[in-house]
Amino acid sequence: MRERLKQVFQESDDTRAATTHIRHSAADISLVILAICGLMAILYWAQEVFIPIVLSILISYALEPLVRGLTRVWIPRIVASGLVVLSLTGALAYGAYAFSDDAARLLSEIPEAAVKLRQTLRSDEPGAMQQVQEAAREIQRTADAAAGPNPAPRGVQRVQIEQPAIDLRAYVSWGSAGAIAFASQATLIFFFVFFLLASGDLFKRKFVAIAGPSLAAKKVTVQVLDDINRQIERFLLVRVITSVVVAVATWAAFLAVGLNQPALWGLAAGVFNTVPYFGPVIVAAVTFIVAFIQFDSTSMAFYVAGISLAITSLEGWLLTPWLTSRTARTNEIAVFVGLIFWSFVWGIWGTLLAVPMLVVVKAFCDHIEDLKPVGELLGD
Repeated sequence: MRERLKQVFQESDDTRAATTHIRHSAADISLVILAICGLMAILYWAQEVFIPIVLSILISYALEPLVRGLTRVWIPRIVASGLVVLSLTGALAYGAYAFSDDAARLLSEIPEAAVKLRQTLRSDEPGAMQQVQEAAREIQRTADAAAGPNPAPRGVQRVQIEQPAIDLRAYVSWGSAGAIAFASQATLIFFFVFFLLASGDLFKRKFVAIAGPSLAAKKVTVQVLDDINRQIERFLLVRVITSVVVAVATWAAFLAVGLNQPALWGLAAGVFNTVPYFGPVIVAAVTFIVAFIQFDSTSMAFYVAGISLAITSLEGWLLTPWLTSRTARTNEIAVFVGLIFWSFVWGIWGTLLAVPMLVVVKAFCDHIEDLKPVGELLGD
């Protein structure tokens, strides 16, 4: 009897311990969810602060090999940093000036393109768009008939306000404000990148000092920081190489088929190639429309869009896996979730920066003991 009571009490203690553990786990999960929501709110609210910082850090990682190469030929680091940043800024300014004529020509063709598109949509033969609109009108009439009449009060004239499909004035106003904000942020990024490159291993030395007085701890800290830096630099180098290859191949292909502004669309393909999944689709869709407007042929539009998709597909299947075989690789689900998360928080900038930030997070998690489960979750 005594043994039976002892067993009952033991089972009761185990049950209470399990219940307490579940409660603590639920509380921990709730705190994690609240912390993530708070972090999202802060990132969204202060995106004008965080986006330039993140972009500057990534650019400094990409330019660090050039600065390091100049310092090996006895050029002071601050001078080498200035030369690299000024060269990059000059190249970007020259590119903007060189493509300004193509961009202006493309903008001048927009009214003619709109007329051609409107004529296509208003053709005598009812297309898919007309059928969808007619179906929507019939459904609306059915819903109005089912709901019954809604007479206006006595002495009140019922009016219907029609909003324009595209408010161009609002877009121009938004674009002007965006251009001013972009110019101010670009200036901040210019100086921040220069200071990051000129500082060299300043932060590495500070992390080593924080690691503690133990020589072993300092050695491990230096090794971890070096591994993280190498992984991030390799990844960014791979992205730059693949984007340049896609840009040049797209320019050559579009030049061969006779598409207008091939250099502009090649540059766009190279930039959007950094966005997995969505970037190539966006470029293919835009070039489809441009080719349709220029050649007035659906088959030619599909041909141009197919060329764009073929180039990005070959790059994604052959070149990128070969170049990224030794860099920090992430699984496709983590990349897709990261794209959704950062696009929601930071918009187009979040879409462009999602994958590099994910690689940076994985590189840190792989070398920090408490965060290794997160790195394993993000890995392929």
